[in-house]
Amino acid sequence: MKKKDLLSLRDFSTEEIREFLSEAFAIKSNPGKYSESLKGKALALIFEKPSLRTRVTFDVGIHQLGGFSVYLSPAEINLGKRESARDVAKNLERMVQGIMVRTFAHEIAVQLAEQARIPVINGLTDFSHPCQGLADYMTILEVKEDFHGLKLAYVGDGNNVAHSLIYGAVRLGIHIALATPAGYEPSPEVVNWAKERQGETGAKVEVVRDAAVAVENADAVYTDVWTSMGQEAQSERRKKIFQPYQVNEALFRRARPDAIFMHCLPAHRGEEVTDGVIDSARSVVFQQAENRLHVQKAILVALMA
Repeated sequence: MKKKDLLSLRDFSTEEIREFLSEAFAIKSNPGKYSESLKGKALALIFEKPSLRTRVTFDVGIHQLGGFSVYLSPAEINLGKRESARDVAKNLERMVQGIMVRTFAHEIAVQLAEQARIPVINGLTDFSHPCQGLADYMTILEVKEDFHGLKLAYVGDGNNVAHSLIYGAVRLGIHIALATPAGYEPSPEVVNWAKERQGETGAKVEVVRDAAVAVENADAVYTDVWTSMGQEAQSERRKKIFQPYQVNEALFRRARPDAIFMHCLPAHRGEEVTDGVIDSARSVVFQQAENRLHVQKAILVALMA
């Protein structure tokens, strides 16, 4: 792996993404082999946004690799306000061997990566969620065994998770169909980039209005919350707009009989998904959550070892 940072899956080739996934599977099957891969190394965990899965998987992951973490809350850093991203980067590069940042503005993660001589990992920004995307594609590969001919349907807000799924789909040759309300599509920059490159791997990228069209004959159906952190004031309005995009039993039946249901969590049950779908035997949401640990360990080994 020649890259220093992980900011977006767009920055990685097909081979590099497959390398991440291969390493994650190896770590999952034999974690003890990697118990000293990052012995004595420190990872700074910068959290401007709260998290369950990102916090636990990076914290546990670095420890299981022989290193340790330093948790930094918003009150301790307050990126860009109490201290500039540049100054934070220049301090931390002298004290730790890697930085994970979970923040609002993607530009903050970019600035940290530009200024720090050590690896910077995007644990979530308003634009991209590459760690989640890698765990998602690991889960799909684990269940379906192959990406060839696979259709992934994404229903809901064209957000950071949608962007990472699009980038991954193009690199891995997957047909991805996204159904979003008008005005809530993925970034045109992301969609245009994807459509320019989809022929390189046999991928196909579609953005449609009708959720039923996106889900028809899908091998995996994915959704996310309608209101993300920082959008709480829009919650009631979004509920009305997104109601036709709920993944319920009727919509899920349009997918293939062996289709899986996916969600990055946390889920707002009764909003974007019904209990009958998320608790069904075809739901892999907790498998996805577990795979965050294995993927993030692979990321840490690739960038910090």
